[in-house]
Parts: sequence; structure tokens; C-alpha cells
Amino acid sequence: MSVSNICIVDYGMGNIGSITNAFEILGHSVDVSSDREVISSAHGLILPGVGAFPKAMNNLRDLQILDVIKDFAIEQEKPVLGICLGMQLLATSSEENGHHLGLGLIPGQVKKIPGNELPVPQVGWNDINLRHDSSIFEGILDNTDFYFVHSYYFSCERKFVSSTTNYGMDLTASIECKNVFGVQFHPERSHRYGLKVLENFHKLCSV
Repeated sequence: MSVSNICIVDYGMGNIGSITNAFEILGHSVDVSSDREVISSAHGLILPGVGAFPKAMNNLRDLQILDVIKDFAIEQEKPVLGICLGMQLLATSSEENGHHLGLGLIPGQVKKIPGNELPVPQVGWNDINLRHDSSIFEGILDNTDFYFVHSYYFSCERKFVSSTTNYGMDLTASIECKNVFGVQFHPERSHRYGLKVLENFHKLCSV
């Protein structure tokens, strides 16, 4: 098993067990921590997340790790991957239950999925459309299916969108800006191709 170089941030709202198990399947160990020093010294950071945006930001604030996450991404320029709610936390702000500031690592706003004729939240498998080459999608073909569970989506400039998924409208499925990545789907629940996304991120964190 490889030496751990990725830290999964434990702030009380993540699908941490499933992500850890996915890395174990890949043969990689990971740290799970909310300790500032452990986070800062990692080679790569994963922000998981299941639940509400404001509660997540409050938890990160209470743990006093907002600044260390921002430093990790902006000053140290090391790889960060947000998963589901973790991706939404990368945004400038969210309209979930009011107006709330996010980490601001990728400019954008988290908005409610319009009801239209489809049920919200979106739950289940849906294919993604790759918008440009991305290192975390290396070896993955266009129109590959991934597993989604979400009621809100990340609205941002096209240049940050690496893939979309159609659910009555084109929704952002993944984002990317330099060393910061986000996926709205759950790679840890998306079988072989989800594992491939995590393996690709692990490669980015290798030094």
C-alpha cells in the first residue's frame, strides 16, 4: 500500500467511509483529519460533503480550518478536490437557505435546481459531457455515467466547467481552476469510472 499523501477533511458532514474504502480498493492509504497541521502538510486535499451548505461552512469555521484550506489551495498551490457538497463549498457563495459565503476558490454561485418536470433532488445515474481535457478525467470517455445526489448546482463561467450533465437543463458536473477541482457526482459510488477519477487525483498529488 502506498504512503498516504492525501487528507480527507473531516468536518462532520462527509461520506468519508465510502471515500476511504474507495482509496483502499485502489491500494492507497489516506488521512482523515480536521487537524490544521495534518491538512497543511498533505500533498492533496479532499473536501467531501453531504448535507446543507450553511451548516458545512459553519462547521469549517468552528473547526478554525477555513484559512488553512485556502492557504493550501492558493498559497501552497497543492491539489484540492471537492466532492458533491464539497465542490459547492469551493464557490463564492450559495443561495441555499439564504445567502452564504463559500471558500471562494473558484468564482461562482450555488443555485437551486429548477423544479420543471423532473424531481428535485436529482438522484441516480446520469452521463456527463466532457467540455475540455482534464487530468482527473484521463482515460474516461465522453458520456460516461456517474452517480448524482443533489438539489443545488454550481453556476460559473464556462472556462471553469470541465463537464456538464443534463437534467432538464445543462448542469455543472465538474469544475476546474488550476490546482482546484470539483465533481458534483460521487466518484466513491460510481464504480470503476469513479475509482478512475480518484486514481487520477491521487496521481496529481504524487511528488
